[in-house]
Amino acid sequence: MTVVSTASGLLAMLQEDHPTLKLHALKNLNVLVDNFWPEISTNISAIESLYEDEAFHERQLAALVASKVFYYLGELNDSLTYALGAGPLFDVSEDTEYVQTLVAKCVDEYILLSVKAAEANEVEKTVLDPRLVAIVERMLDKCMQDGKFQQAVGIALECRRLDKLEEAISRSENAPAMLSYCLRLSQTFVSRREFRHEVLRLLVKSYQALQQPDYLSICQCLMFLDEPAGVAAILDRLLRGDKNEALLAYQVAFDLFENEYQKFLLNVRDLLPEPAVSSAALNVTNGGLSQVGRNENGISAMTDGGPTAMDSDLTEPLLARHAAEEAADVSAASSAGQAEERTPYAERLTKLKGILSGETPISLTLQFLYSHNRSDLLILKTIKQSVEMRNSVCHSATIYSNALMHAGTTVDTFLRENLDWLKRATNWAKFSATAGLGVIHRGHHQQGRSLMAPYLPQNGGTGGGSPYSEGGALYALGLIHANHGEGIKQFLLESLRNTSNEVIQHGACLGLGLAALGTADEEIYEDVKNVLYTDSAVAGEAAGIAMGLLMVGTASEKAAEMLAYAHDTQHEKIIRGLALGIALVVYGREEEADTLIEQMTRDQDPILRYGGMYALAMAYRGTANNSAIRRLLHFAVSDVSDDVRRTAVLALGFVLCSEPEQTPRIVSLLSESYNAHVRYGAAMAVGISCAGSGSSEAISLLEPLTADAVDFVRQGALIAMAMVLLQTTEAREPRVASFRRQLEKIINDKHEETMSKMGAILAQGILDAGGRNVAIMLQSRTGHDRVTAVVGMAVFSQFWYWYPLIYFISLSFAPTAFIGLNEELRMPKFDFVSETKPSMFGYPPSVAPPAATSAVKVPTAVLSTSNRAKVRGAKRDAEAKAGKGAVSEGGATGSSTKAEASHASGDGAGDGEKESSSGAKDENAMDVEGGAEKKAAVVEASSEVLSNPARVVPAQEKFIKFREDSRYAPLKLKRAPSGFVMLRDMTPSEPVELVSTDTPVSGGAGGAAAPAAANPSAAAMVVDDNEPPPPEPFEYVP
Repeated sequence: MTVVSTASGLLAMLQEDHPTLKLHALKNLNVLVDNFWPEISTNISAIESLYEDEAFHERQLAALVASKVFYYLGELNDSLTYALGAGPLFDVSEDTEYVQTLVAKCVDEYILLSVKAAEANEVEKTVLDPRLVAIVERMLDKCMQDGKFQQAVGIALECRRLDKLEEAISRSENAPAMLSYCLRLSQTFVSRREFRHEVLRLLVKSYQALQQPDYLSICQCLMFLDEPAGVAAILDRLLRGDKNEALLAYQVAFDLFENEYQKFLLNVRDLLPEPAVSSAALNVTNGGLSQVGRNENGISAMTDGGPTAMDSDLTEPLLARHAAEEAADVSAASSAGQAEERTPYAERLTKLKGILSGETPISLTLQFLYSHNRSDLLILKTIKQSVEMRNSVCHSATIYSNALMHAGTTVDTFLRENLDWLKRATNWAKFSATAGLGVIHRGHHQQGRSLMAPYLPQNGGTGGGSPYSEGGALYALGLIHANHGEGIKQFLLESLRNTSNEVIQHGACLGLGLAALGTADEEIYEDVKNVLYTDSAVAGEAAGIAMGLLMVGTASEKAAEMLAYAHDTQHEKIIRGLALGIALVVYGREEEADTLIEQMTRDQDPILRYGGMYALAMAYRGTANNSAIRRLLHFAVSDVSDDVRRTAVLALGFVLCSEPEQTPRIVSLLSESYNAHVRYGAAMAVGISCAGSGSSEAISLLEPLTADAVDFVRQGALIAMAMVLLQTTEAREPRVASFRRQLEKIINDKHEETMSKMGAILAQGILDAGGRNVAIMLQSRTGHDRVTAVVGMAVFSQFWYWYPLIYFISLSFAPTAFIGLNEELRMPKFDFVSETKPSMFGYPPSVAPPAATSAVKVPTAVLSTSNRAKVRGAKRDAEAKAGKGAVSEGGATGSSTKAEASHASGDGAGDGEKESSSGAKDENAMDVEGGAEKKAAVVEASSEVLSNPARVVPAQEKFIKFREDSRYAPLKLKRAPSGFVMLRDMTPSEPVELVSTDTPVSGGAGGAAAPAAANPSAAAMVVDDNEPPPPEPFEYVP
């Protein structure tokens, strides 16, 4: 075998005139270039001239050799240029480092040019090099031939080649799995909104082409595309099918409801045909979820008994109204029972519309939160006792904490039991206390207005009560009907029109914004705008926020109108309200909002720049968009205003909420900033993004901030830590227990600063939110952002300036429940298994009430002289006994026994007590040891059987398994086992056994007794207030 030691001969042949010699030289150089590229590079000009010579027939071979030489020289751009000139000789299937590097370079170049071409206008349209396109297409074809369809889908998405994307999906062996993969990529990877919509339209077309279309995914795509007509058509077609198809229609509706896009759902509902008869029979057909059914299903209302929270003198009219409504409901139910029978389609349609309007799911959620309430009233009692009476901030914080702790449970026991303490709230504290009832009774639509009747403005105008409680009541109505306010909008609008009091206007604006969230109702908008134009600082701030809530995500020209007024007014509160409102208007619009964002972030007014940070957060929520993150980080370190810097860091939490694992890494350096505002923003960003995740990195970042030198940083860190640890048990994260102890220590510390104490009280409420049955979820299980939750969290973060906005965090609460339903939308008895230890995801243990303290006898001090006197006395007694011993043995024995007894009861009483107490201690110690041995013998079960409906936290979903021998099975096994799950009945001929629900005790004490019964520790607190018993009767002798 000939060993080649130099390429000089071949290089010399390149100078020959005959083409055959040149071709021979190039062929051999192509083989030897890997070893002799340094030598060949000296004559690279000769190879380049051959490529440029159009008369030379093997130009492509010369280009390939030149490409390899430039590759080894590190000139990748020149190497790629010549590789393109090599045409088919550049083999993308060749498994060499040279080919792999250039293919990657080629794909990157193609992506860069295709993105630039897509974003450029018609005049600046760039034309892609066809040779570059050919190489990328060959690469995609190779991926598909090798069965690497996921790679092909990824490259096609990056290159914006929808034709190749469709080809990769159609050629894959498992098209449904590839479609799911592509749908997930389109939500997390595709950054441009327009292109994402094109991909979703392609996916809808591909899903529909399947033999068994995945209607769940199709409807989710249509929701992303905002095409309600397509969803309505699919649901109508499914309702006309068999039972399984009707179940599928219900499941689609429940999944769409979880995304909380009110305007879309109402459009779908209105596009469906009307039922054949009147919906008077809704109480019968809607699974017993009418108002009457609610009273029977254990939904506690304030009107059930006991005085109302603040205005007990108004209890009688409230109870009278409640009785009248009950009578009306009974008559409605009886008339519904006589309604004519309807076709199965009409019944299904009525049920479906009940789901889309939110009535059915909200009723089921309300029932679940009430029956599973595990809030611990002892925690609130401890907070109340620890807070100083004169400290209004902590007093209000306790009321906020109670509202969050019982959000959606309808349990207001704590308020009823502490009416005198509650009445200390004055002015805006009274406003907040009244509004807190809206959080507790959120979703109680049927009785919401009657619940708040004692506090509402009478006859549509200002009543005789305090304007603060009236304004708070209107705000509470908005919270009760948040995102589902069809039945209350008109009343709130009339209340707004009939008052000129700025406090009532403030509450009415917030209530209207919540009830009509995202509906873009022009009539309401005009009335709220009129309030804004009164230029009242108090009412104007709420009006600005309400305008944003009304127009969420519309990106209408109203934003420019709001911005113009923000420049005109002199009130900072109004400017701040409008800045947040503008940010909400551009919600989810991504690059469409860039012009407005640029205008706001370049404004001289720091409040509008502050609004620009929120606009970036809302426009790019959950996208993890690199451009948005880069801009926020720039403002976080460069703006001259602390408010802007704090908000810029906080906004990162919204942008990264879809990738919570990234947030601690990105803000880690900012959390160590010299600027306290930046540290606060970093803490809140981690709390918002990692809420409910129990992330170890997030906890490690927040721990040092909870002991920060600045009080408001500690406040933010405590609130953020509570958000991260929400529904996290000690078994999963041992630091939960130490955090709870830290909160207790801060609350009980009389010398702790008010700001951090307030943070600890709020953290306690968030940690046990919703009766310990809710989590903070900014995204639904299908990956769609929950509009209400994101908006609620954004407005909540404004509590820095205005405490009543704390209640907006309740909008981001989502019940962590598995609620299985049959075709009648009722809950059948159904068990499933959680294949992990119960302690991993169980409720935290209730706080033990303080042990009753018994009086302990203190040992008497004994002097040495007394001791010596006792010894002498004992000797004399002994001598006396010895002298009398001869008289009577029996008597001596008896007297000595008495003497010993008297000695034991007198001088030796302390010793006797010590002996008995030590004996008791020993006995107790033995019992404890025995108990420990018994406990050690009991091994915790490795799995747990759960019954429908059950609490299933997000981290627990992967451990849920369904029994094969069960009567019921989920309609979609691949769907996450949580939320509302439609169940197929495997044995429909057998009688159905439904879940029985808890019923509260009716009567005078019903409101307090029923919730206490749901929680044993709370019941113990109600019965025993740890007060000592009164003394026994005695006579005083001076």
